[in-house]
Amino acid sequence: MKPALLLTACVLLLGACRSQAPRYPVEEVRLSGETLTDNSQLAMGEEQVRSLFSQALKDSKRFELMEEKRPLEVRPWRFTLELPFTREVLKDDGHHTYAEVGATLALERFGGELPESYEVVGLGEVKVEADTPEARRKALYSALEQAMRQVAEAAVLQLAALERDTPGLLQDLKSTDARVKEFALRTLADRKHPAAAPLLIEQLKAAEADTVRRAIGALVEMKAPSAVPALIDLSRGKEVGFLQEIVFALGEIGGSEAEAYLYTVAQGHDQPAIQAAAKQALDTMYASRKLGAPEARGTIPADH
Repeated sequence: MKPALLLTACVLLLGACRSQAPRYPVEEVRLSGETLTDNSQLAMGEEQVRSLFSQALKDSKRFELMEEKRPLEVRPWRFTLELPFTREVLKDDGHHTYAEVGATLALERFGGELPESYEVVGLGEVKVEADTPEARRKALYSALEQAMRQVAEAAVLQLAALERDTPGLLQDLKSTDARVKEFALRTLADRKHPAAAPLLIEQLKAAEADTVRRAIGALVEMKAPSAVPALIDLSRGKEVGFLQEIVFALGEIGGSEAEAYLYTVAQGHDQPAIQAAAKQALDTMYASRKLGAPEARGTIPADH
């Protein structure tokens, strides 16, 4: 084949491969949160925000927005977009402010054996070029667009990870793209794969509270006993609210080491709220153990 024809064939083949990338059906896009309805800086109505987000989904070329419900080979998704904050912040140089918009997208699907629910986040950040209302509004609008693109891209990565088999996800853990690694880890944790636990335990050392909380939640879902020593270490010096979260997590995971720690805390912690939380966590652990006993499952033959 001539070089020119070979190049053309390669381009066409590449285009065909891209066109075969799965498109995820979305039956509904919802908006949530007061930021959308009570924000004079944003100066946009809900329908304008919805339209902007729908365009971000279309631009990704990976979503099919359904105009009306119809039979599909795969179950469609429902998206709920929330903007937790829109703000203007002064950066470290002290000379420029930046418009920031946070976006959270919940992905839900129903109709299977169990409902599916996932969450992705984005942060748009744009420098305010002048000290005027127009410049602020322009920067905020650009930050909003940026945040929406990010959550659309993150949604694609999350849904793609769900379709990967376990060997593929394990390979993704070696990716140089931090987002690919994160969604692979999330999915492996959902599948309770043992490879996820050490990486989640490492995330307990993160500086961001949200990252730590997500890791704790995933370890609880996995009921990973290897996480107990790390959670006990994490509890030292924490404020009451966060320490309660750790105590309840240990109660859900269970095991002799968690039980010994919770018993000590329930008997002698100097904060009554933490003592009460530890007692409640122990009750949860004992109830779970009782339900898991053979006689509770009805596996012991009745006496005759």
